[in-house]
Amino acid sequence: MSSKTFKASFRVSWADTDAAQVVHFSNYLRFFEKAEEEFYRHLGFSFTDAKLTRGLWFPRVEVFCQYKKPARFNDTIEVELSIEKLKEKSVKYDFKIVNKKTGVLLANGYAVIVAADKQTGKATQIPNEIVEKLKPFTK
Repeated sequence: MSSKTFKASFRVSWADTDAAQVVHFSNYLRFFEKAEEEFYRHLGFSFTDAKLTRGLWFPRVEVFCQYKKPARFNDTIEVELSIEKLKEKSVKYDFKIVNKKTGVLLANGYAVIVAADKQTGKATQIPNEIVEKLKPFTK
C-alpha cells in the first residue's frame, strides 16, 4: 500500500512568536494539532461526533518535536502529516513543518494518540470507521 500525506498551510501570526521574534517552541505542537484537525475535516469526520466516537476520547500519550530552523512572523508554513503506525488502539502521526516559500525544513516530529473510554480512562479499540479512513495515509 502506498502512503499518502496530508498537507495544511498556515500563516505564522504575531502571537505565535516570542521575544526573539521567532515562533515559540511550544507553538510547533499547536501547528501539529491544527494540521491534525484539518486532516480530520478533510476525512469528513469530527471527534465531537458522538455517533462516531461512542464515548471515546483521544489523549496524546507521547509527543516529540525536533527543531531545525526558526519560523518567523508572517511566514507561510506547510505542515505535512502522515501515519507512521496504525494499531488497534493507537495511531502515531508523523509531522514535518516546512517554510512554504523556501521549502526549508523547520521542524519534524510525531504524536501518539490513543483511543480511550471516557468512563474508565482505559485504552480501547479505534472505531472501524476511523481506521478505514486512516489506512490510506499509513506508511
